[in-house]
Amino acid sequence: MKTVEEMKEEMDFNALGQEVLEELKAGKPLFGKDGAFGPMLESILNAALEGEMDAHLTEKCRSQGDRRNGKMSKQVRTPVGDVTVSTPRDRDSTFDPQFIKKRETMLAEGMAERILGLYALGNSTRQISDYMEENLGSRISAETISSITDRILPEVKAWRSRSLEPVYAMVWLDAIHYKVMDEKGCAVSRAIYNVLGIDKEGRKDLLGMYIAHSEGANFWLSVLTDLQNRGVEDILIACIDGLKGFPDAIRSVYPQTVIQLCVIHQIRHSVKYVGSKYQKEFMSDLKKVYGAPTKEQAEEQLDRLEERWGSDYPIVIKSWRDNWERLSEYFQFTPAIRRLIYTTNTVEGYHRQIRKVTKNKGVFPNDTALEKLVYLAYRNIRRKWTMPLANWGTIAQQLAIKFGDRFRLL
Repeated sequence: MKTVEEMKEEMDFNALGQEVLEELKAGKPLFGKDGAFGPMLESILNAALEGEMDAHLTEKCRSQGDRRNGKMSKQVRTPVGDVTVSTPRDRDSTFDPQFIKKRETMLAEGMAERILGLYALGNSTRQISDYMEENLGSRISAETISSITDRILPEVKAWRSRSLEPVYAMVWLDAIHYKVMDEKGCAVSRAIYNVLGIDKEGRKDLLGMYIAHSEGANFWLSVLTDLQNRGVEDILIACIDGLKGFPDAIRSVYPQTVIQLCVIHQIRHSVKYVGSKYQKEFMSDLKKVYGAPTKEQAEEQLDRLEERWGSDYPIVIKSWRDNWERLSEYFQFTPAIRRLIYTTNTVEGYHRQIRKVTKNKGVFPNDTALEKLVYLAYRNIRRKWTMPLANWGTIAQQLAIKFGDRFRLL
């Protein structure tokens, strides 16, 4: 059970993290004199010491009477200036901190960047422990590292429940899959549902990240309801894959949203059922359908596609026919908007960056470990999302004309 003091420290850490993010978005430097990282580093070091103490006070230690016994503050010199650290003490005086040792007053050069970045870059606890041993001369246990990285969870919780903008021009909804050990020690699949949005200023942001056991329309309904509860009143265009029941889930929460099925997903699904000998030829004919300048011309090309290939691949043609209304929504928009919405490449690009961090993780030990790493990877990726989408001024005006009062620019 956390004390009031501990909860207050966590809330202060969340506020500090948000303040640093705002400073970064405003263009302030991360490192150096007056850099945004100074206050964050101080919080991270103190959180690390608290994490080390959490790992030190095992149930066995507590049963023998050892417990916390106040703190000792000192100034520590770092590459970003002096910071104040408060080292926890225990009654038996057996706690031996490794991040900042008892009589240490200078943080090793370059350690500031590494402490923040090691875990976010996908390093395992063993790799982090190896690094600490090399640079600090003392190995830190996996349990200690896990306890330290758990300190990011209150920030994740605050981020997950933050308020959102009332209107988003576009959102992409898709899932990325991982293997996680369950309570029985078996490797099972987990889906992380990501909702990537573009606000009225043309800036990209991850609206939500949700972990579930499988990808399904029922869960997407709970995701959309969460977005609504956090302040999203309207979504102009939603770009999704072909999951059955997904459009109905969106319609039930945002009835006016234009729903565009991902053409690229449809193409990939189609090619799987075309013989390799004929794939190149089939794709050339199919491109005339989705690449047509108008919906009417696309439908003419779809008729021709069926005339030529319908007898050989009736299931493929039927899939295009059944999904046509959702697949062809993009024809009502200008070419600039079409390029953004007829594919889920935007969210898939985000997923590729996440996988660069998680690619060496075969199976995560639990859902929490997965959530921590993916969130920290997102936080690093987000630093690059400072500028609006290319040509956003023109696109925004076209959306304002198309959607009227639903998308007011002034």
